[in-house]
Amino acid sequence: MKKPAYKRILLKLSGESLLGGQNFGVDLERCRQIATDVKDLTQLGMQIGIVIGGGNIFRGFKASQAGLNRTPADQIGMLGTLINGIFLQQAFEKNGCKAKVLSAVACDRFVETFSWEKSLKYLEQGEVVIFVGGTGNPYFTTDSAAALRALEIQAEVLIKATKVDGIYNKDPLKYPDAVKFDQLTYSEALAKNLQVMDAAAIALCRENRIPIRVFSDRSLKNAICDPSVGTWVQES
Repeated sequence: MKKPAYKRILLKLSGESLLGGQNFGVDLERCRQIATDVKDLTQLGMQIGIVIGGGNIFRGFKASQAGLNRTPADQIGMLGTLINGIFLQQAFEKNGCKAKVLSAVACDRFVETFSWEKSLKYLEQGEVVIFVGGTGNPYFTTDSAAALRALEIQAEVLIKATKVDGIYNKDPLKYPDAVKFDQLTYSEALAKNLQVMDAAAIALCRENRIPIRVFSDRSLKNAICDPSVGTWVQES
């Protein structure tokens, strides 16, 4: 494994990344694999914050399309991220890697409430910090939460792990002729409407010049250490 290119990163994981071979819920073996990869990176000196989605449990946007009011639908989705965060935290702890769960939604009986000061303290102590609850507000995705947390923890890069190995002009799982991009500017990513990350998140990264990398969630350890893997979104 190559030496890491970064000291501190924000890793965005979708809820679906915890599915493993299942159609719903959390696969414990998949959590253990993520924990192993991340632990190996911390042992190389990296400081890692993780924003986890909740789509493996509940998708607020789709529920609102089906008739639920958007605000409570999104709130249910936020609770789904909290469930995923506790699963991940336990996987880390069982693997000998200290981790804290910080929630944008107050739930003090289960996890700590988010503050950027605590986040920085835990990261500097070598602990993995798992951010749940999105931004704490409806109508904002966990992509937006990832961009926000990346700013707050002063991450060098926002890394989004997806089902495919980068950004394509169309879904490569559906279209064999899909073309992969190695590099995009923020403006190109927005103009092409590639839907790999919501527009608010990309715009926030552009405004604050935080580079975005997108690659497969099946190659976390090696991909994070190899800047040639995946697609970069940054200023030209």
